[in-house]
Amino acid sequence: MKKFKELSSIAIPFMRSNVDTDAIIPSREIKGVSKTGLSDGLFANWRYKNVEKREIDSSFIFNKERFTNAEILISGVNFGCGSSREHAVWALKEWGIRSILAISFGSIFFGNCVRNGILPITLSEEVIKEFISIAEDETSLNFFRIDLTTKSIFSPDNAEYNFDIIDSYADMLIEGLDPIGLTLKNKDEIDKFQREDVQKRPWVYI
Repeated sequence: MKKFKELSSIAIPFMRSNVDTDAIIPSREIKGVSKTGLSDGLFANWRYKNVEKREIDSSFIFNKERFTNAEILISGVNFGCGSSREHAVWALKEWGIRSILAISFGSIFFGNCVRNGILPITLSEEVIKEFISIAEDETSLNFFRIDLTTKSIFSPDNAEYNFDIIDSYADMLIEGLDPIGLTLKNKDEIDKFQREDVQKRPWVYI
């Protein structure tokens, strides 16, 4: 997956609570197991006035032209709750989202983000509301910079905000590795262990 070290982008203000995975990608929009072809169904129940005819609802935030190229999504409490469907993350990624800032996340969704190259960042309600206000203001620059190597976010006025993320998650994103790839960094040690273990416990390998 694509390495994530630093990201500069406008942000989509999406201050909703308990946005579940079925809202992110309704089950009827999932027609296969591929990671592609899902962005058209992203938030389908909200993006379209008529889902079957794909009649755009211009009032929905994702349909507003000024957020077309946004790679950062800002939201509220418990984002990505509900089912464990990984398609929700795939749809967001295909649409272009590379980082999600929220007050809290569904735990499985959080892990799915990391494993697919999206950086989920948990921030206080106060900071989220501040960022939402900036992103909603049409006169604002609305351009944020995220530095994962220092675990910092810089607002348009260059104020710095720090965040925490498990080191192993940060390593996966920075190096562009999934859990298997991260494990294989220790391949020499793994191979050495197996060679020695064959000598100690040959019956295990029969």
